[in-house]
Amino acid sequence: MRKVLLVCFLLSQLTWALDRQPNSDFRMRRQSLASKASGGAVLLFASNEAEGPNDLYGYRPDDNFFYLSGWSEPGAALLIVGGNSTENHSYTEILFLPNHNPSQEKWTGPKLGADSPDVSKVTGFDHIEVLDNLRSELVRLLPAKRAVVYTDVVSDGEISNSAAPLDWLKRANAFPVGVSFQDVRPMLASLRTSKDAGEIERIRHATDASIAAHFAAMRTVKPGTTEREISALMQYEWGKRGCERPAYAPIVGSGFNSTVLHYSDDSGTMRPGDVVVIDAAGEYSMYASDITRTLPVSGKFSARQREIYDIVLGAQQAAMAAFRSGKSSLRREQPDSIYDVAYNYINSHGKDLHGESLGKYFIHGLSHYVGLNVHDAGDYNVPLAPGAVFTIEPGIYIPEEKLGVRIEDILYVDPDGKLINLTANLPHTADDVERAMAGQ
Repeated sequence: MRKVLLVCFLLSQLTWALDRQPNSDFRMRRQSLASKASGGAVLLFASNEAEGPNDLYGYRPDDNFFYLSGWSEPGAALLIVGGNSTENHSYTEILFLPNHNPSQEKWTGPKLGADSPDVSKVTGFDHIEVLDNLRSELVRLLPAKRAVVYTDVVSDGEISNSAAPLDWLKRANAFPVGVSFQDVRPMLASLRTSKDAGEIERIRHATDASIAAHFAAMRTVKPGTTEREISALMQYEWGKRGCERPAYAPIVGSGFNSTVLHYSDDSGTMRPGDVVVIDAAGEYSMYASDITRTLPVSGKFSARQREIYDIVLGAQQAAMAAFRSGKSSLRREQPDSIYDVAYNYINSHGKDLHGESLGKYFIHGLSHYVGLNVHDAGDYNVPLAPGAVFTIEPGIYIPEEKLGVRIEDILYVDPDGKLINLTANLPHTADDVERAMAGQ
């Protein structure tokens, strides 16, 4: 009886540990990938239990594995074999779960296994096997000739969850002679370019929690405040609103640090007359947000700071105004590139202290996709269309003046092709920022 109660408790914990989408959403993604694979097999592996310094926020599943399975425990494998006209194999999908390890589970907690009650109901897979059966299932399901396996095919220096298990399976003769291994990541990037309604909902939750954190920072920033204090405050604010972890290392850079794009020490003390760039957001149920605001430490922008701030804001507004669903591109020097719109605005407004144009101080891209990763997988060769979620984040960084300004919003294209700013409730103009800092 005690064992049954423990299993029931475990199932309830697994169900509610994340605000997880319905199993049907994940099954639809697997079927879509199988269609792209055109009868080939898809084989992916989850990472193992995190240990050491990588365990700071606990185990986090691989983005692609979670996208297809919704499974958030370590050590699993996923096999999808699509039907085709030349082989007598119908569509098959199998989730492989590791055997129970009672000794390890004393440290990491009980895990669901292939023999657990209601495991199909919890996972959404009709067919679940122990991981030890993976080799035999590959032998059974892969065609004897012309087998194609889509998996993580990585280049030298890249890290993949699939590398070690694939090596073992090759040595164990799990694959037919002449098998071809293809990289699954481009197909998954194509699928992940467009977010479904459930993904948008979770990105919106992460964004709303992060907006609250930015408002808290605006009320707190003043001379003498440390960058680390603001970082900690924001993590508390989005954490109490359900975010499990930061979506990326928070950036709180004041003075000269505002000109360092990926400054993450957050070790300085804010000084009167400086600005502070705050690039920080939380992750909710695996989905990220990404927000940046620039604040005057003393509560008021100087004339020069306001000038640069207004140019950055103008570039962002120009890029948003230029957006056309199904036409606009994130890439530079492409037809209908919104990057080019923002860059040209910056380069034609204002000068540096030497009378030169400011374009050379805009030193990063304008946009990237956001989703399961803050720099999410996606196809940058296609125009922005309904379901796309991305940032627009122009910036100007002038080390000589210890002046960096970045304004970053997260946006998505709704089903009607309209551009929706998820961070519209945050201050945008210099006047709005100053009022928010004054508590108005």
